[in-house]
Amino acid sequence: MKTVARNAVNPETGERFQIDFPAPELVRQAILELDYPPEGMRIKDAANILTDFFHLSAEQKNAKIISQGKYLDLFYYDIATAFRYLKRNGLVHQPGGKRKPYFLVEDEEPPPIKVEPLPLPIEVKSPPIEEIYNEIHKGLASELLEEIKKKAPAFFEKLVIDLLVEMGYGGSREDAEAVGRSGDGGIDGIIKEDRLGLDVIYVQAKRQEANVGEPPVRDFVGALQGKRARKGIFITTSNFAKGAMNYVSKIDSRDSKVVLIDGQQLAQLMIEYNVGVSTKDIYEIKRVDSDYFAEE
Repeated sequence: MKTVARNAVNPETGERFQIDFPAPELVRQAILELDYPPEGMRIKDAANILTDFFHLSAEQKNAKIISQGKYLDLFYYDIATAFRYLKRNGLVHQPGGKRKPYFLVEDEEPPPIKVEPLPLPIEVKSPPIEEIYNEIHKGLASELLEEIKKKAPAFFEKLVIDLLVEMGYGGSREDAEAVGRSGDGGIDGIIKEDRLGLDVIYVQAKRQEANVGEPPVRDFVGALQGKRARKGIFITTSNFAKGAMNYVSKIDSRDSKVVLIDGQQLAQLMIEYNVGVSTKDIYEIKRVDSDYFAEE
């Protein structure tokens, strides 16, 4: 059986790949040889019949394309395209218009079917640059969290220091060394809010797999109040349970202000402030300079 290589997409990963499908002329001929019921033949019914006729594999049955922003079965798209071609050439007709069944046009000597390459939908293109960029960031964030979880707790404490300093807290790297050393009542350390040290922020850092529940957060808030402190940051490599987030949301900001940073936020901040990451490549996106072409 003659086949052609087709472009397809994996809807779960967005990955583009090629897969062999029956040649367009074979699909058109098979449609003409179908046994049409009195009520006509619908595209879906023809696709089901010809799937078995051409002995499509599971991979071929599951192959998708993007058409008008939606994922469609590639073979269904081929059948629909073939019907439209046959209709243009007067071999089938569709009395009810679009979305209605097709009927064969009775003709003792039907004109020969021209062999044309099957047009690909416009949507089968590379994804937008923004989408690729976001996917790269998403993958990088996951890699960062995996690397952090492999390290000792002391490394995580150092990482927290580096990140807070890069974000503008702590004055200098030396001033921020208190983080992770005090171990005082649920507080891992203290860091200056600004370079002058006009206010301080208490820090709790937890490197763990399980979600952080309400009790550790409540203990941290209690430790802040015991120090008569108003500001705290609770950082974890995992996530915060709903109870923990609800508890923080109910705190009166006049008494305490606590910010929760989960693993995903931590990774995004590391990427934004270049902690634990380095630039691999830089690509310039250019446009036409309208000022250059403006007439004087």
